[in-house]
Amino acid sequence: MDLRLHLYRSAAEQGLDAAATTQLEQRAGLAGTPAGLARHVALGLAALAATLGGMGLVFWVAAQWGGWGRLERFALLQGTLLVLAAAAWLRPAARRPLGLLVFINSGALLAYFGQTYQTGADPWQLFALWAALMLPLALGLRSELLWAPWALVALTAVALWVQAHTGHSWRAVPHDLPVHAVGAALALGVAALLAPPLRVLTGAGPWALRTALTLVVVMLSASALAGLFHVQVGGQYLLGLLALAVLATVLAWGPARCFDLFGLSAAALGLNTLLCGGLLRLLFDGAGRSDPMSRFLLLGLVAAGLLAATVHALLRLQKAHEAHQTHQAHQEHQGQEAAR
Repeated sequence: MDLRLHLYRSAAEQGLDAAATTQLEQRAGLAGTPAGLARHVALGLAALAATLGGMGLVFWVAAQWGGWGRLERFALLQGTLLVLAAAAWLRPAARRPLGLLVFINSGALLAYFGQTYQTGADPWQLFALWAALMLPLALGLRSELLWAPWALVALTAVALWVQAHTGHSWRAVPHDLPVHAVGAALALGVAALLAPPLRVLTGAGPWALRTALTLVVVMLSASALAGLFHVQVGGQYLLGLLALAVLATVLAWGPARCFDLFGLSAAALGLNTLLCGGLLRLLFDGAGRSDPMSRFLLLGLVAAGLLAATVHALLRLQKAHEAHQTHQAHQEHQGQEAAR
């Protein structure tokens, strides 16, 4: 629940006047500028500048493609990478945005190497190598500026690996189920690496995890829907349902630090989509059935009921999580008071 709305509700329940409500807002820290806003704005602007700078370098090389030789292109990309790495080492205050520039520049260098020498490697190998080489950098900087794009690159590698091992096509036929199962396990493994229990090691923040969870849900839902609407329903549909159910269970009832409303909502949306898709296949699979409007009406009612039940469950879980956090904070406060 939003803190300001909760405060106003409590003030109304206690019958506080305007002056008392204003004092309560000040005590809650809602009257002034949010704490840490300047730091977050500066970090966001630094990330935007680093992204634009890295993409500008890539576009500059592309614009001079016909006028420069191989040596000049490699010299520019490699020289820029060395300069950025040295600057990140020498300037701790700018280390995170400079690290993001190193991340982007490394991808551009790998892509240019692959285009120049035509190694014959699949695209997933490029992304996998990029993610592997940047993993020490992300572990060293311990910032979401690196972990969020790293999750994007790693999960792109997983998706392209699945595509390469299913006949280089985005298909979901029944005999490709083992490939999709391995891909689902790898995708969930990437998300688990960014989970709160490992943040002591990785330093990844919540938005890196949310980036990974969003991509995992999209990947699982897409393969499951492709399997569902194949001529014969493939096992990918049941795999997607099972994987999303496990993901939602861990996010909802796993360790307290694993609770994430954003990721849980994404997993719930994927489950609702698959369940409604399964009902659609069940209702409309086969010719000769009459009255399609009644089937559409039933599908709409079930979808609305699932949405309402999901929202109700998410709100209850969020309130229970907040109550648990409040109880833990109260116990910690009592422990500190007792120690004094």
